[in-house]
Amino acid sequence: MVQTVADVMTPAPTAVDVSDSLQVAAQAMLAEDVGALVVQSESKIVGIVTDRDLVIRGLAEGLGVDATVGQVASEQLVTVGPGDPVQTAVEVMRDAAVRRVPVMDGDVAVGIVAIGDLAVTRDPASALADISEAEPNR
Repeated sequence: MVQTVADVMTPAPTAVDVSDSLQVAAQAMLAEDVGALVVQSESKIVGIVTDRDLVIRGLAEGLGVDATVGQVASEQLVTVGPGDPVQTAVEVMRDAAVRRVPVMDGDVAVGIVAIGDLAVTRDPASALADISEAEPNR
């Protein structure tokens, strides 16, 4: 049986608004123990923001913690559906050169699938799978 994205995704992703500050986004990531949040504008999903975006596009570029999520988020959103085969997620992530992809059911974000999720499923003996399953080191 072909495994679907719903089988490997992290469900119920946390969302932030494009107008929220980088500090709000960072605090949400800390509280939820995640490295990516979906970005919404007027309840519509318009992008994704990652911990790397906060650092590289935000802090490293001299933006302060009060800059908005919209200033650093990835707006060219690539997505997969919950019923898509896991292989589709692999191909989408490879083609777009991204590590995380929102899982959309119509206009609703129902999950996020990360490269670590795929490693756990497809290569459980890999170092990436081990790291992905380890307890957070904060």
